[in-house]
Amino acid sequence: MIIRGCVADKLGIKYPVFQGGMAWVADAQLAAAVSEAGGLGIIAAGNADGNYVREQIRAAKKLTDKPFGLNIMLLSPFADEIAKIAVEEKVEVITTGAGNPGKYMESWNDAGIKVIPVVPSIAFAKLAARNGATAVIAEGTESGGHVGELTTMALVPQVCDAVDIPVIAAGGIADGRGVAAAFALGAEGVQLGTRFLTAKECNIHRNYKDKVLKASDTSTMVTGRRLGHPVRSLKNRFARDYAKIEYTDIENEELEKFAEGSLRLAVKDGNDAKGCYIAGQIAAMVNKEESCEAIIQSLMEDTENVLGRLKKWEK
Repeated sequence: MIIRGCVADKLGIKYPVFQGGMAWVADAQLAAAVSEAGGLGIIAAGNADGNYVREQIRAAKKLTDKPFGLNIMLLSPFADEIAKIAVEEKVEVITTGAGNPGKYMESWNDAGIKVIPVVPSIAFAKLAARNGATAVIAEGTESGGHVGELTTMALVPQVCDAVDIPVIAAGGIADGRGVAAAFALGAEGVQLGTRFLTAKECNIHRNYKDKVLKASDTSTMVTGRRLGHPVRSLKNRFARDYAKIEYTDIENEELEKFAEGSLRLAVKDGNDAKGCYIAGQIAAMVNKEESCEAIIQSLMEDTENVLGRLKKWEK
């Protein structure tokens, strides 16, 4: 049995599995590998400039002829530039995070781009649907990176009830049990980020991979709420130092400067003192390195087995 759904059909992918748009992590190589394996690989623009993003898009096109997407972090100072580049480079799918993509929706829709915003609440989901989104990614606070307050279990069914477009579930999904649960909540697909951090095609620093592989169930924490941009990451020296000063009398500008470049320092340099290691609460479930193909195949096989076992509850 091949698990598909209308989202997979709309996007032309084999499985309804998205790879999260993790800044500085999700490059052309990772995105292409996920797409080649039947999912939707996604390049992350993060805070990178337009030249980097254009290079990554073109590199991915050389590595795969399958659909892939681009994630645009709307807080980026380069968001306007990258929004135009996405149209120029004929990107097929755009996911967005950390803001409202409303001002770009008309141009993206006119270009035939399928737009799938990440939403943390019903209000954001309804707004995205009104603006012409193809689908939404309902992401719970269990996820790594920028997070909202609602859990995946609470958020996904409410978003499914609130909008008439497909919903992708994200946050706290690592295996077939999570995928089956997402389907039960009404989602038509899933997005995974942390599970792909230890993919063989993921080019993060060795220190980063090792931290994920050694993580326990309580290894993550959330910082940044004071500035209105909470982020979940692994507990390390940087995260603990940030937490200590976050609610002191430090000025906001100084607090922002303290975290400047921290994600890149983790991804590229494996710097523990100044690096922010983004990961979700399911990091403890990620315990080996595999290819993207192996990850997606085992995920789908596991999902089928879980769905099969659930039949024992039928009468």
